[in-house]
Formats: sequence, structure tokens, C-alpha cells
Amino acid sequence: MKRRSYGRDAGLTLRMLFTSGLLGLLYVVFGLILFYYVNVGIAPMLVIIIGLAVVQYWTSDKLALRAAGAKIVTPEQAPELHAMVERLCAMADLPKPRVAIVPSNVPNAFATGRNPKHAAVAVTQGLWDRLEPREVEAVLAHEMSHVANRDVLIMTVASFFAMLAAMITRWGLYFGMFSGGGYGGGNRNNNNQNQVPVWLIIFAVSVVTYAISFILIRTISRYREYAADRGSALITGAPENLMSALQKIASGITQIPQQDLREVAGMNAFFIVPTNWRQQVGELFMDHPPMEKRLAALAEIARQMGKPVS
Repeated sequence: MKRRSYGRDAGLTLRMLFTSGLLGLLYVVFGLILFYYVNVGIAPMLVIIIGLAVVQYWTSDKLALRAAGAKIVTPEQAPELHAMVERLCAMADLPKPRVAIVPSNVPNAFATGRNPKHAAVAVTQGLWDRLEPREVEAVLAHEMSHVANRDVLIMTVASFFAMLAAMITRWGLYFGMFSGGGYGGGNRNNNNQNQVPVWLIIFAVSVVTYAISFILIRTISRYREYAADRGSALITGAPENLMSALQKIASGITQIPQQDLREVAGMNAFFIVPTNWRQQVGELFMDHPPMEKRLAALAEIARQMGKPVS
């Protein structure tokens, strides 16, 4: 039986759309305020930022695999892992992604790729050694839900606007402080020395924009994790397997030396469980939901499926 929902839930989808809309509105307001005070062409900035975003988007799989030190493996090198991925692809009606193993003792996994046809899923050696096959399969289903939902595209777009806002801020600050446009701006009279300096206005607006966008982008990221958890539960039909996998991964991370954790910390945004999950304070600033909330959501899905929850 093919499952095509990939974790979509009406309430969760609405929250994601609302948060994404707020993020877009934030940058529109940010741009309007800057252009009101600063007459500066943004064509060069757009070319640079769009170029960077395109490169990031089209090479996301290669960059992530390289950053993690992941090695692509063939069916002959990892027959059981490939068999799991092929079975999940058949169940979810997805093209088979490339399969990789990260030679790290830190138990974790991630997925990357701009679309289902150009994707890769990777598991660490530590995860493969610690989890039972049914738990590994649940983790792989979570990662493939990310691919099916095109989460790399969503987060790339969100990051694109953040980069654009940052570059506009630098340009505007330079223009305001060093080009004689210290007061007023736009088409307004600059002779009024009682006006607030342009660079100070831009700085204040940019700080507020960065703070709000930081929170909104991480909110979107948390929603993507909830959706991928749900996708795993629906594809495998066994949310309890992902629950036990998450608990084992989280517990395993606490047993890894800090030096080893620091080596892979740069992949935390991609990992199914960030290596610093115990040190994170304040849900607003987290890119993954708190572990207890993820487990509670999966337990609710299990109850909806009529499965016993311990």
C-alpha cells in the first residue's frame, strides 16, 4: 500500500504557511523601510545573493555529504541498508535516493537534496550499530519524508531572504555612514540636523529584523521536523519504532565524548536529533522540537492508529 501523505496535517500545514507568510511579510516591511531612507540600487546585491542561493540549492546534497564526511555506498557494500531504503521507496512511491554512511560513532542521520530525484540519505555508523533494524527503518522514513516534502527548498528560500536582508543592511549602513547621507534619506530634505541618522535607523531595523527572522526560520524548521516524524509514522505504520529510535539516539549522544560531538556539530540543523539537544534552552530558539514534545506527538499518532502506547 502506497502512502502519499508524507506527514501532512491540516493544522500543521496551516501553521507552517502562517509562519512562512510572516517571514515574507517581515522582509517586505524591512525592504520598504530601507528604501524609504536610503536611495541605493540593489541589482548587484540581488545578482550576488540569487547566485549564492542557486549554487547552494543545486549543490546542497554534495555540500552536506562532504561536510558530514559521508561516503556513498553501493548495494554490495551495504545490502541491508539499501534493502530498507528500497522498501520504503516502494511504500512511499518515491525514487530511490543515494545512500551514504558517515564514519562517526555519533548516532544520527540526515537527508539532503533539492528534490526527490536528486536526494541522498545518510546514517552514521553509530546509529547503525545501536539501533534495531525496525528503528533504523523508522529513521530512514523520517529522512525520506524531508525529501518528499522538499524541505531543502523551503529552508533555502527562507535562508535566501535572510542573506538578502543582511546584505541590504551592510550596503545601507555603508551608504548612510560614509557617503554623506547621514541624516534623512530618500527624497527628503537632509538639512534638518535634528533628524535621526540614517545609519542608526538601518541598524535598529536590521537588528529587529534579524531577531524576528531568526525565530521564524527556526519555527519553520521545528514544524518540518514534526511533519517528518508524522511522515515516518504514516509510511511505516509504526510510530512506536520512531519513538524508540529517537530515545536511543538521544541517549546515545549523551555517551559520546564532547570532542567527537564537536566534530559533527555543524550538521545539527540536518540531523534527526541535534547533538546539543540537552543544552538547548528556550524552544523559540531551537531548530528541532523538544524531545518530549516529539515523543508526545508520536504517541498521539499511535493512539489514533489504535496502537498501545506505553
